[in-house]
Amino acid sequence: QVQLVESGGGLVQAGGSLRLSCAGSGLTYSMAWFRQAPGKEREFVAAIRRSGDSTSYTDSVKGRFTISRDNAKNTVYLQMNSLKTEDTAVYYCAADKTYYGMRPRGYDYWGQGTQVTVSS
Repeated sequence: QVQLVESGGGLVQAGGSLRLSCAGSGLTYSMAWFRQAPGKEREFVAAIRRSGDSTSYTDSVKGRFTISRDNAKNTVYLQMNSLKTEDTAVYYCAADKTYYGMRPRGYDYWGQGTQVTVSS
């Protein structure tokens, strides 16, 4: 059983930065970050393959967010720079043994989420 725990969320002003972490067991899986704002569907943010040699991003965060992983520490990171108010959401970490993509249903394991609030 894979257990995922996110941390690093908080309140930041627009233009600021935050780094989210996702720690867990069994992180020899593909990993992804999703986010969900109030009243909206959960949306894909970024994903990284098990080896770390391939990443993908949704267009709205390209050039601002970076996903990375440290398999020795069983941790995946999301570095978020130049934050905007529209980045405000609960951010979730997800993992799957075989799936690598943008569909939430493709991932079997999820963390509990961490709140990111960007103020203007």
